[in-house]
Amino acid sequence: MVSQSWSMQSLLSQSPPQFPLQLSASHPLFNVPLGSHQQPLTPLAYPQPQEPPPASPAVVPAGNGPPVRPVRVRRNPTQAPRDGRSVTIEPPFPWATEYRATVHSLEHLVSKKIFTITGEVQCRRCERQYEIAYDLRERFSEVGSFLARNMNTMHDRAPQVWMTPALPKCRFCDQENSAKPLIAEKKKSINWLFLLLGQMLGCCTLEQLKYFCKHTRNHRTGAKDRVLYLTYLQLCKQLDPDGPFTR
Repeated sequence: MVSQSWSMQSLLSQSPPQFPLQLSASHPLFNVPLGSHQQPLTPLAYPQPQEPPPASPAVVPAGNGPPVRPVRVRRNPTQAPRDGRSVTIEPPFPWATEYRATVHSLEHLVSKKIFTITGEVQCRRCERQYEIAYDLRERFSEVGSFLARNMNTMHDRAPQVWMTPALPKCRFCDQENSAKPLIAEKKKSINWLFLLLGQMLGCCTLEQLKYFCKHTRNHRTGAKDRVLYLTYLQLCKQLDPDGPFTR
């Protein structure tokens, strides 16, 4: 297993890459034996995040003005499972942990030689169902870099490209924007990592996203763009705990 974390100092000195990212082949995380027919892939190189515009200074009343009311801290609803539910579950996928809405870190998956993440889709036109496979490191490089570069200007809301994601082209009828992910009815069996890598988390319902936030101890608001942003952020943080996704 590889224990070395990415250096944020070196990442901040780089200019934002264009997709697909061209990454250095010298990072130790990816010096994992992949067999003679495979070339070792390179690590993530997060771009420098954009800085939000400076906030206006707070106005403090002078003299005998009315007292300023303290800011109320919103309390999160209880995050514990309901009575009768176990704390742990049977992992629904090799890349999922025994805890709900939680996946293994990228470092752990690479050490277990899990490089491909699969999921089921169905064409909205011909209704054929089939499996799609994503390269774990390549896809996470794209998603993680996009979030790292833009998270400071997203204002805790998912952009429109995540709210209405572009779907893959159907393998059978070649219909563009047609292969919709099949999302498990039981929320504990949702393939969260596959949806992240395909940038298709926006296909989840509000209740499914709230379920994710509940079990990852994030505040569950009623706005879908907010819970969708938190879902992307938390999944990236699960994959890269030492990356730029801490809040």
